[in-house]
Amino acid sequence: MATMHLRIGDLVWGKLGRYPPWPGKVVSPPKDLKKPRGKKCHFVKFFGTEDHAWIKVEQLKPYHAHKEEMIKINKGKRFQQAVDAVEDFLKKAKGKEQNSDGKGDSKGKKTPTKPLKILEEDDEDLSALKDPSEKPVKDDPHFHHFLLSQSEKVRGSTLSVLTSQPASSMEPISKRLKIIEEESGSTSIQAADSTAINGSITPTDKRIGFLGLGLMGSGIVSNLLKMGHVVTVWNRTAEKCDLFIQEGARLGRTPAEVASTCDITFSCVSDPKAARDLVLGPSGVLQGIRSGKCYVEMSTVDPGTITELSQVITSRGGRFLEAPVAGSQQLSNDGMLVILAAGDRTVYEDCSSCFQAMAKTSFFLGEAGNAARMMLILNMVQGSFMATIAEGLTLAQATGQSQQTFLDILCQGQMASTFVDQKCQNILQGNFKPDYYLKHIQKDLRLAISMGDKANHPTPMAAAANEVYKRAKALDQSDNDLSAVYRAYIH
Repeated sequence: MATMHLRIGDLVWGKLGRYPPWPGKVVSPPKDLKKPRGKKCHFVKFFGTEDHAWIKVEQLKPYHAHKEEMIKINKGKRFQQAVDAVEDFLKKAKGKEQNSDGKGDSKGKKTPTKPLKILEEDDEDLSALKDPSEKPVKDDPHFHHFLLSQSEKVRGSTLSVLTSQPASSMEPISKRLKIIEEESGSTSIQAADSTAINGSITPTDKRIGFLGLGLMGSGIVSNLLKMGHVVTVWNRTAEKCDLFIQEGARLGRTPAEVASTCDITFSCVSDPKAARDLVLGPSGVLQGIRSGKCYVEMSTVDPGTITELSQVITSRGGRFLEAPVAGSQQLSNDGMLVILAAGDRTVYEDCSSCFQAMAKTSFFLGEAGNAARMMLILNMVQGSFMATIAEGLTLAQATGQSQQTFLDILCQGQMASTFVDQKCQNILQGNFKPDYYLKHIQKDLRLAISMGDKANHPTPMAAAANEVYKRAKALDQSDNDLSAVYRAYIH
């Protein structure tokens, strides 16, 4: 095959790792960015994103010659926006040629408005490496936003590390991270491939089922549909399905029907009893499971429930994965959840595009039950922390201190976070619209305390917080946001 000769400014299709081909332009790399050793490649700026990357010559194709071919195989919204950006660029370039009188030459006057994101391909692995402006200098206002990456081989895999990144911008950056593998004992941790940040997800061709359209499930299903997945939905209250049917989802009449007609069925319900009933009850999932069918339990439940569900699903020839989610309704809507998965590794891999659509990252934690344990620990900490914050606000009021000043000071210190700010603002405004139900965080505290009992490990902070949430529930705060624990202190 003849070698393709490219020059600065040429438009191309560039393929990076397992990601689909994307339109870009060959550009000059920043002076301090070295070309990868041993690779014949070009530095490419991708349209529709702020990403740049070194792309091997064999992974590049001329833009115009392959335009129709690429448009046929890629249908994503962001992909179409990128193609539109190329066409807009071409129109403007043509207009400049026709109208140029030599006065509009801006050579040497680059004024980038956003930091540059540089991606690197290392065969299988893709990590965000840098985020500087095109020609970074120490007095550049974007200089401190650099993403410095150190890559080292960990048992044959690359572990990419981010440093020097401000907390305020970590969420969208971590959406693109891929942590390949880190082993500790019997537990391996892996974040799924994620291209949702650029909208270039290639949805799986497997049929997806989803059971449970509550605060978390609704956002998850919406993002699955937006990213092109074929989804069949079911909910105990059937009316909740209507909106998703309008968005293109199919309607399942029973959990059994969904499980039997779909390749991968997800469940996201309120508690262990609901999770068991969905599988073992009349017209339950178990009746639709047969060899090869996958079941993914996303509910936050105890390890014992996960063990039971895993056993009954696999006894029918099914494949089981637990994948509870850390986050809130807003993070679910934004597709920025964190997934903790455990169980059948092959199911985890089959769910890759689904997890990319719903989450900013995911971790594989080994055998079934590990994800439930980790999720309960995380929610135990969150619930205890929220109770402590509420206690501080009420003590400030009781001692004649301004609650707003308390919050202002808190948000300037080491405990500053979006979580603290949002929840305190909820309290000060008396707005307890649920982002995560109070009754659910109390359930998680209860399950975490029980898990501690079984491990003979003390959980005194969680036990104290649990009593405060029980008090809040007695005051009819169950269906409010977890920040409504505040009301337990003022009644």
